[in-house]
Formats: sequence, structure tokens, C-alpha cells
Amino acid sequence: MDDFFNNQSNNFESENNYYNNNNYYLSDDNGSGFKYSTSFYTESYKKPKNKKRPGILTQMIIVALISSILGGSVVFAAFQFVAPAIKPTVNKYVGNILKNNGETDSLTEDSENTNGEEKVAESNNSSNSGAGATYIGNELGTSYESVITKVAEKASPAIVGIRVTAKTTSFFFGETEGTGEGSGIIIKSDGYVVTNYHVIQKALDMYGKILSNAKIEVFLMDDMDKPYKAEVVGTDSRTDLAVLKIDGNNLPVAELGDSDKLKVGELAIAIGNPGGLEYMGSVTAGIISGLNRTIVSENGDKYTLIQTDAAINPGNSGGALLNSKGQVIGVNSIKIVAEEFEGLGFAIPINIVKDIVNDLMEYNYVKGRPFLGISVDSSYDEKAAKYYNAPVGLLVAQVTPFSGAYKAGIQRGDIITKFDGKAVKTVAELNELKNKFKPGDTVKVEIYRDGETITLNVTLSEEK
Repeated sequence: MDDFFNNQSNNFESENNYYNNNNYYLSDDNGSGFKYSTSFYTESYKKPKNKKRPGILTQMIIVALISSILGGSVVFAAFQFVAPAIKPTVNKYVGNILKNNGETDSLTEDSENTNGEEKVAESNNSSNSGAGATYIGNELGTSYESVITKVAEKASPAIVGIRVTAKTTSFFFGETEGTGEGSGIIIKSDGYVVTNYHVIQKALDMYGKILSNAKIEVFLMDDMDKPYKAEVVGTDSRTDLAVLKIDGNNLPVAELGDSDKLKVGELAIAIGNPGGLEYMGSVTAGIISGLNRTIVSENGDKYTLIQTDAAINPGNSGGALLNSKGQVIGVNSIKIVAEEFEGLGFAIPINIVKDIVNDLMEYNYVKGRPFLGISVDSSYDEKAAKYYNAPVGLLVAQVTPFSGAYKAGIQRGDIITKFDGKAVKTVAELNELKNKFKPGDTVKVEIYRDGETITLNVTLSEEK
């Protein structure tokens, strides 16, 4: 099959990784109406000669005025002294009724718990879009303040800009310098930053080291004029994650949340640098549109992601998706843009990020992944198999030296037709079967070579 490789692009083997208020403002009108009556009477009497008595009309006016003054005093006293004393009891009673009917989670800003502290609303309460919403007793601040504003104030200092500069040489243009920009999140105060692998990929060699003619810089929002030079701690192309290290102390750190507790419809806030550092710290808001969305890349990598309708644009990659508490629930990674889509944003769940990042910081790679050791030519499909009168399977384009595949005798040009006794036609199928094993396990791999079918025993190594 060597002739098949002419003018074909090779895609490396993919190692699959499973990631396994509205607030109700209650108003009560407790105005009291006071009803009173007054009777007037007259008698027959003889008018004294030297004294003038008020006429009946005058008497009525005087009595009315006195009654009005007395009634007003009673009403004033009721509102001034009685109403404040009974209002908490009334609010509590009304709140309990509404809560039992499932109509509200909190009372007005005047409601108090037994300790006199403001009640905390549930983190999932939000308006349809979350933008400009006003919350009572929200997690981040006092009443009548926008949750989105509070989230931005809390999280933005820990969201950084990343600039990658790399030099390339071509026959026609000579040496040219190109740049790319994205986002990142500070996860440790001594300078550890998480971002997407694809944000820094062009600055790296095949071993994940920074090229001699490239550099990676990190920009903090409050000091854009002094970028930090970044070193690469570790990368993982399978999950599109990378960890950088800059020299710094007491840096602002993002609070990480729990993506396993997310619910569809929750407020989702994205912070990053759409379009590059010119728009650094941009904030967009929406909701959690879906959970456990599976996307398979062209090279067979499978991603299980959070879906959001918060606007995510080029440059947002590596930035934060946050909940209403200002906690990072995902790392913005992928956006689908097509004619039939208005724009779907996706983020890597933060619980997956935690596991990957911890391994990258401790070992510089993700531990425990089985590795076969081949690259596959993705252009070999059923049509090509029919043309070459060969079986459908995976055409081996390259074998990694000293890997399990190499030691077992798999060669360039072999077609893998079965893995562990099961037919495979795509890299995704191979990955799904392979990831059921651990490094050190031995598995039977069936290949087609020069008109013969051969079964080899391959001992899987650990991907590093």
C-alpha cells in the first residue's frame, strides 16, 4: 500500500479520553382603615342675652377637625410602631405559604433568618439570558446588584491574555513572524495558567517544547504593558489542554467549581479575549444549553463538553465559563459555526480539567493512558479499500519506535481490521476499544498485509 501514501496527509493516532431568581419580590399592603361615626344633637334652650354660642355648623366643623386629628394620630401610631413589629411575622407566614406551593425560594430583602442574616438564593436562579438580572440575596453580593457584574468583578483579574509569536521561513518570503492570541486562567497564585493546547500549538515542537524561534507571553489585565514570559509545563492534545508557568507571586486565582452539579438552564458567563488582546476581558452571558455533548474531531478525538449559548468567539479559547457564584465550571474550547447554526459554544468541564491539569503539573503528561503507537491515514476509507481491492480498516501511516505496535511487528502499510477480536473502521472505534485496557495489557490485533491476514499480540505501553 506504499503507493497510497503519495500526496496523502497523515493524522496521528487519537488516544480517546472520557471525561467521565427569579427572586420574588413580595409586597404586603398592611394599611389599616379606621371607621368612626359621630352623632350631633340640638336642644331647645333659651339664648343668653350677653353670650354668643357657636352655631350648629361651626360645632360640626370643630368636631370633625378633632375627630380627624385623633384618627390620623391613631393611623400614624399604627404604621410607626405596630406595623414594623408584626411585619417579619407576616412575611415569614406568607413566605412559608408560597414556598409550600413551590412559588418562591426567598422573601424580600427585609426578610431575615434566625441569625438576622440575609437569606441566600439558589445559584441556579436567573433570568432567561442572565444579562442585567437583579437578584435578592445572591451568592456574590447584596440585594439589587447584577450577578453578572459581581461575577466579572470577582473572576476577571484571573483571566489572562496569551500571545504566541513564532517565526517561519519560506522560499518566496524568507523569514516571517506570525502571532496568535487567546485566553487563559490563573489556577495557582505562583503562576500556573491553564489554556487550550491549540492556543499555543504553533509555538511547540513535536515533543511539546517551545521552538527556539518562538515565544509565549501572558498578559494580566491590570498590567498590559508588562507581559510575562511563559514556559510550558505540560500539554495534552487529546483534551485540548495545556499548563503554562510564569514567574509571579500572589497572583489573582480563579475559584474552580463543580461541573458535575450543573443543570440545564443555569446562568453561564464567559470571560475571555474575543478577537485578541484588543478586547481583553470581554464578558458575555447566556445559559447552560446542554450537558455531556459529545463531539468527535477529524482525527478521532472524542470530547464530552458543556454546551452554552453565551457568545464564544476566536480568542475566547482557553478562557473561563463561570456560574452565578463566579466559579469556573468549564474552559472555553470549541465553537461550531456553520450556515445552519447561529453559533454553539462549548467548554471542557472543569472536573475533567482538574484531573488533566493535576497530572500535567505533577508528571508533565497524563498518566494511565494505553498507547498503541501508530498513526493512521484518515483518507483511506471504504471507497479507497474497494479501489485497491483491500479490506476496510485503518491504514497504518507510521509506527512509533519502541512502542507496543513496533515491538509486535506492525508496519507502515498494514491495514488494521480487528482490535481485540472486533472489527474497526475508524480511529474513534479503535480508541473506544483500546481505552478499555490499561498500559501493560496485551491485546490481539488483526492486520492485513500483502494479501494475508495476520494476528499479532500487542502489549500496550503508556502514552507520554
